[in-house]
Amino acid sequence: MNTRTTLVLGVCLVAAGAVLGWTLGSGALRVKALDRTVVVKGLAEREIPADVVIWPIAFTAADNDLNALYGTIGGQSAAIEKFLAGAGIPADEITRNAPAIVDKLAQSYGGNEARFRYSATQVVTVYSRDVARVRAAQKGLADLGRQGIVFSGEQYGTQTQYLFTGLNDIKPDMIEEATRNAREVGEKFARDSSSTLGKIRSAQQGQFSITDRDQNNPHIKKVRVVSTVEYYLSD
Repeated sequence: MNTRTTLVLGVCLVAAGAVLGWTLGSGALRVKALDRTVVVKGLAEREIPADVVIWPIAFTAADNDLNALYGTIGGQSAAIEKFLAGAGIPADEITRNAPAIVDKLAQSYGGNEARFRYSATQVVTVYSRDVARVRAAQKGLADLGRQGIVFSGEQYGTQTQYLFTGLNDIKPDMIEEATRNAREVGEKFARDSSSTLGKIRSAQQGQFSITDRDQNNPHIKKVRVVSTVEYYLSD
């Protein structure tokens, strides 16, 4: 191989190496630029009135005569249902559970000391979408207590429940709001870091949560969702 050929080959190898180095370097810069991201969270929150109420009305009675006890429970259940009807609650929203009877004499403890051998607990339940009407009726329940009905009060399993079932109707708007809030946070971060917010790299919609607004207002629900969005950043 002559000197001229060797020189030309050497120049070509140097040029090729330079081009390859520039290409690899440029590619590395682009990859590095793409790796610059920011992860932000966007919150959407609303207060929504409950649209379903489940109101269990539990009451008790006691007697030494089982037949008389069943008669008392039946009469008091009818009185409660009449009260509810007078409050404007339809009959198809009212159900009556079978009474739970306890024979204290059959128990292994305290049976002989009980004044009444039998006690019964009955639950009349209201399931309604007219929350306001049911809440108004609850205020008048004390009048039945004056008639001799012994209410058990709200205990475990007999607490009034308020539900919100319209989540699907508000989901799209809340997701849009959470995503918009996330972008606003991302844009502020980009400005503070002298960068420009780019396209979305990834996004994750958080789960919706429905909770009571507070313990004194369970009929008002707080609906909440947090979206997590990752954006590209550029100079």
